[in-house]
Amino acid sequence: MASRIACALLMWLAAAAAAHAHTLSESHSSWQVQGNTIRMQFTVPDLEAKRLSDSGKDLPQPDVLGKYLSERVGAKVQTDKGAVECEQPGGARALSASPGYFRYEFVFRCPADGEMSIYSNAFYDLVPSHTDFAQIQTADGEFFEQLIVDDHREVSLNPEGEHGNLESAGFLQYVSMGIMHIFTGIDHMSFMLGLVLISRRVRDLLFVVTGFTIGHSLTLALAVTGVLRPEAQFIDALVAFTIAMIGAENMGDSTHTPWFVALGMGGILFAMAIAKAFGFGVTLPYMLLIGGGIFGASYLMMTGHMRDAGRVRLVMTLVFGLIHGFGFAANLLEMQLPKEKLAELLVGFNLGVEIGQVTVVLSAVGLAWCLSRVRLAIPRPLFTDLAAAFLVCEGLYWFLGRSIVL
Repeated sequence: MASRIACALLMWLAAAAAAHAHTLSESHSSWQVQGNTIRMQFTVPDLEAKRLSDSGKDLPQPDVLGKYLSERVGAKVQTDKGAVECEQPGGARALSASPGYFRYEFVFRCPADGEMSIYSNAFYDLVPSHTDFAQIQTADGEFFEQLIVDDHREVSLNPEGEHGNLESAGFLQYVSMGIMHIFTGIDHMSFMLGLVLISRRVRDLLFVVTGFTIGHSLTLALAVTGVLRPEAQFIDALVAFTIAMIGAENMGDSTHTPWFVALGMGGILFAMAIAKAFGFGVTLPYMLLIGGGIFGASYLMMTGHMRDAGRVRLVMTLVFGLIHGFGFAANLLEMQLPKEKLAELLVGFNLGVEIGQVTVVLSAVGLAWCLSRVRLAIPRPLFTDLAAAFLVCEGLYWFLGRSIVL
């Protein structure tokens, strides 16, 4: 049954292969109202900016991205004669930004008094699930945060109105965000395929699921208490590496040559550390590359020589659960939300993630049952080899793309 479930998951992944893999499609904006003038800074991660290129892999020129944003962000004033668009003199002005990001400044001049509102239509034409985390300061000094999403692209700045901001969002909205995170995250779906592949028995699947759930729970605690402040760029790369690792473990187990697979995975990270020393554009720190190489090679060698590695995998999936959970938590920490609200958001989001994962697995079980009824199930050894190779190639492709700047 495990092979049939994995087969169903792989079919789903293949159908969605054209989708862009990312922990969450997002951007950040900061709006400040000064009389009839609104100043705004818009920050875009490189992974989002690449969506504008034909290949989806190349970064656009700064002026191209700036033009795209200037045509899709703005402000309005509601007057007796209707909505009046605020002028945008100068368009987008590129600012210096941290590595891995673009940042632009906009100035909007509103011609009349009235109820002001801001809006963003950026990236929803490319990714309907995109979310902009907006920080807004009104003219009277009120500060609030707002989730700008596809079905809520405009925010009223009327002090007496309802902002519908992030702090007033309901718990169910946070749960919905977690569910959508799974349904739109091909990288997380790929990792789930690897967990099913490597679990030959129900007991093994319980071990890996338990480890992954504990990892998400620890992520919540560490994020709320501020013990760790993960770097989003590093987390994105590590998420991809976990996919390659779980595929590599499947390959080592099926081919009975764990040493070869271990040397290969560890050697890739050691080679990247050497390339970084020679200035070849590797963005990950030396300690992460060397430590990850040692951990990956040691784990693959250890599990490859164990007759029953099910319990050891609990520790591995716990670590991987932390990484996948931090993929979203790192971005929330940048919002500087009150701790009590951040806890509610992360609890709701993680609950949504669990609901999404269970829904996908149960759907795959149903599809696997249908395949078995029509005798289309693939023999496990053949399928495991093909799926494991797919995961390794997919994970390494994303890992290198998120770790190297050419």
